[in-house]
Amino acid sequence: MAGLIPKTFIDELLTRADIVEVIDARVPLKKAGKDYKACCPFHEEKTPSFTVSPDKQFYHCFGCGAHGTAIGFLMEYEHMGFPEAVEELAGRLGLTVPREGGVAGAAAKEHGGAELLEIMQDAARFYRDQLREPPGRSAVDYLKARGVTGEIAAEFGLGFAPDGWDHLVRALGKDDAARERLAHAGLAVKKEGGGFYDRFRNRVMFPIHDYRGRIVGFGGRVLGKEEPKYLNSPETPLFHKGRELYGLFRAREAIKREGRVLVVEGYMDVVALAQHGVDNAVATLGTATTHDHLERIFRFTQDIVFCFDGDRAGREAAWRALETALPALREGRQVSFLFLPEGEDPDTLVRKEGAEAFRARLRQAAPLPDYLFQTLAGQVDLGRLDGRARLVELARPLLSNVSHGVLRQMLLDRLAELSRVDPGKLAALMSAGGAATENRPGAPGRAGAGPKEPPSMVRLAIAMVLQHPELAAKVTDRSTFVDQELPGMPLFLAVLDLLQGSPGLNTAAVIEHFRGTEHEAPLAKLAVWQHPALAQDVMAEFQGVLGQLHRSAIKMQTERLLHKQRVQGSLTPEEKVELARLLAEKARHQPVSDRD
Repeated sequence: MAGLIPKTFIDELLTRADIVEVIDARVPLKKAGKDYKACCPFHEEKTPSFTVSPDKQFYHCFGCGAHGTAIGFLMEYEHMGFPEAVEELAGRLGLTVPREGGVAGAAAKEHGGAELLEIMQDAARFYRDQLREPPGRSAVDYLKARGVTGEIAAEFGLGFAPDGWDHLVRALGKDDAARERLAHAGLAVKKEGGGFYDRFRNRVMFPIHDYRGRIVGFGGRVLGKEEPKYLNSPETPLFHKGRELYGLFRAREAIKREGRVLVVEGYMDVVALAQHGVDNAVATLGTATTHDHLERIFRFTQDIVFCFDGDRAGREAAWRALETALPALREGRQVSFLFLPEGEDPDTLVRKEGAEAFRARLRQAAPLPDYLFQTLAGQVDLGRLDGRARLVELARPLLSNVSHGVLRQMLLDRLAELSRVDPGKLAALMSAGGAATENRPGAPGRAGAGPKEPPSMVRLAIAMVLQHPELAAKVTDRSTFVDQELPGMPLFLAVLDLLQGSPGLNTAAVIEHFRGTEHEAPLAKLAVWQHPALAQDVMAEFQGVLGQLHRSAIKMQTERLLHKQRVQGSLTPEEKVELARLLAEKARHQPVSDRD
């Protein structure tokens, strides 16, 4: 595909980058032996368990399991997309990111970068200027009627998209290329018969900033009776509504100061709350709360309060938010729910009651566990035996999404109390049939193939070449392992192929090659596996492991042929020759004491 970043460049980037510098600029690190440590930025902890290895160019938290390369850290910590993280890392090294597909491919991707950001800035300036023009009087009157002051409107960069089909297109689309860029930015729409028209018309405009303060999209509130009442930018290379939160950049300091964030549903709710001094509010952008939303917020605070209307729609939205939040809850993270009186929203309520009364409501928000069990208990009759059984069944899929730890145990204890089931028995019931079988790479063996070597031996081999990539050059004959059906053998061979084909790769580069595949997670674990053999003479230990795998291969192939001979009564001439060779080699490798 044109425009993709070549893997060879990713390899070079991870070879030249220093993950310690990248992380230390955001999370202060302290030297601890040959590695560096810090309290994990991805979960609350008092004792540092977050380790950064300069040798492997890899980070790992032994507390919550977070791990990755320098690219992965930027993606997780800064919530960047993969291309953006690569651009950021390359920029630190003074490198230009190449694109496959030549100039055309690069130009296509460039629409997602600085050029589009500049277009968004120009559009924001255009919309602000329109408030001072005669047609903008209607927007000014609307904002005044909603109680928005000039100061707060300027602070949020509010503007106006005038009525008409092509005001923005004529102002910023000086030629065909410029008009194409406006369409690519989501600001204009291309007509089927040719030409372009403005996406936003006769609307109060709310610029949407990403967490870095860059304008990446817009939201528009219509002034007339047109539909939809609120219109967001479409998905673009810059804007993804399932990832961005309105007002987050402005609210960052207030969130840290208050120790919590308030998540509301509308732009005007954020603006009105800020005008009354409640500065720690953000809004989703016309979509349900997503996992990306939560992870981004948890970078700034461990305490989230969702604010919803008390009507049926508000309750349904709250329940969806609860379902999304459960997998993201780890020790230290808290989620609460505030339901407003029917007919009220944060905008109207804070104007009616004032900031202090609104903050008092926040303090009375229902903790997620309380809201969870209150809602479930309301759907059953706890006075009936089958009602309590129904409660357990309703809770099972929800609690199964909570990470193992103190919170999960406390939720189970509360469920045991409500259902009147012994906690030990309940834990067994909840896990019965719910534990996923371990996913291990590699094909299952065929019947009669004989006993298998413990998978830990293959895992050890993978860990060795992953943590010490130079070992791959010592495997001069990989043919012995090709037909082995040991769990993990296909991954071992894939890593060998990669390292032998691209000498000089480090641990981080190997893992990046498997990003997005089923092998990424197992490799990340093996990159930090502290097996005793890895603390010894690794070269000698690796030769020993290869020897064991070689003997295992001989044994498996021998027993497969012997099994066929027993079942079918004969072998082909070629198979007989192969069996004789294998038996001779097996005898040669067998210890002397076992030959008598």
